[in-house]
Amino acid sequence: MSVHSDAYAASTQPEVTARLTVYLVAVGAFALGMASYVTAGLIPMIQTAFTIPVEAAAQLVTAFTLAYGLGSPLIVAFLPGRYQRAGLLAALGLFVLANAASALATELSWLLALRSLAGVGSGVYLAMGIAVCATLSPPAKRGKAIAIIMGGMASGTVLGVPLSLLLAERLGWASAFWLVAALGLSALAGLAWRLPKLPTAATIPLGRKLALLADGRVLAILTVSLLAAIGSLGMYTFIAPFLAEPEHGAIRSIAPYLWVWGLGGVAGSFLIGPLADRMRGPALTLAIMLCLTFALMSLPLAASMHPWLAVLPIALWGAVGWALQVPQNNELIRTREAQGDGNFAVALNESALYLGSAIGAAGGGLILLMGLPLSSLAVAAGTVGAVGALVQLTNMRRH
Repeated sequence: MSVHSDAYAASTQPEVTARLTVYLVAVGAFALGMASYVTAGLIPMIQTAFTIPVEAAAQLVTAFTLAYGLGSPLIVAFLPGRYQRAGLLAALGLFVLANAASALATELSWLLALRSLAGVGSGVYLAMGIAVCATLSPPAKRGKAIAIIMGGMASGTVLGVPLSLLLAERLGWASAFWLVAALGLSALAGLAWRLPKLPTAATIPLGRKLALLADGRVLAILTVSLLAAIGSLGMYTFIAPFLAEPEHGAIRSIAPYLWVWGLGGVAGSFLIGPLADRMRGPALTLAIMLCLTFALMSLPLAASMHPWLAVLPIALWGAVGWALQVPQNNELIRTREAQGDGNFAVALNESALYLGSAIGAAGGGLILLMGLPLSSLAVAAGTVGAVGALVQLTNMRRH
């Protein structure tokens, strides 16, 4: 009897270790979600504390996102495969230290530099965390593992940001960064204690890693992620002025709608996991892009009928917008598994999201400068989503 018990314990140990690693990485992702969005809410407080104009304080957001989107793929590309475990822990450590130091910053120049370091740490950690958990998890459960990580990040945005802003209102802007650092430190301690030794990946020259950009399937996946971010995150930038328009309900408090969008994102991130393990990734991505297109296109009509009807497309928009990256990252890892550069592919995918957000915001601003009605923002965003669905369909037929 004991022999069978020992054999069973030995067989289940790797699965238990993998599950624990996924949850610890998700705790770190929760802190990342807070750090990615909390700075925007702290701008008025930082503006007052440093006696600077609002446009200068806003550059703190730019510093984080640019470092995240541009710096992290470079570091992941140069990191040797044998340092996966050390790289993951170092990235999270950099994130923790940068946020703790941000809370102590007394000059804007230092704070800008520290937000850039936090952005680099965030991007490297998320890309490597997803890749590590995919390596440790059985192939049939990779989708669920990635969904838990993305759900952690969505939860950090939806639940963590309001909590940290509430704390900042009572204890000062620095307390928000202390909270982010504390959560990151708890994940770091857990991973340093329980993260197992990872299989040594082959050292891949930088030239071979960059060769993945010639892989048509990878380019198609990255293009769909970019287009989805342009439509989804670009429209999110203008959701407040959109709903403030008289024809869309003249909403004064945008908070309930942002909560609906965020809670939809949390639900979508977690619920997509089982589907990602059962359905073909490309087909699931196509379905998500079609739902995103429908949600964005129907938003003006729903809002014009009654303000509360707008919560339906907003909830769907949030759910599929966040859920998309689960099958996308899963497919990138599967596509590049044989080449051993899945973590670099995931880092590029995260960069596509931040680049898409910036393009979407700029495009929306251009639409407003042209004097077009705000409803055209949702239509344009939905059109970009439809183009993304068409790219996905073409990619599925080609491969």
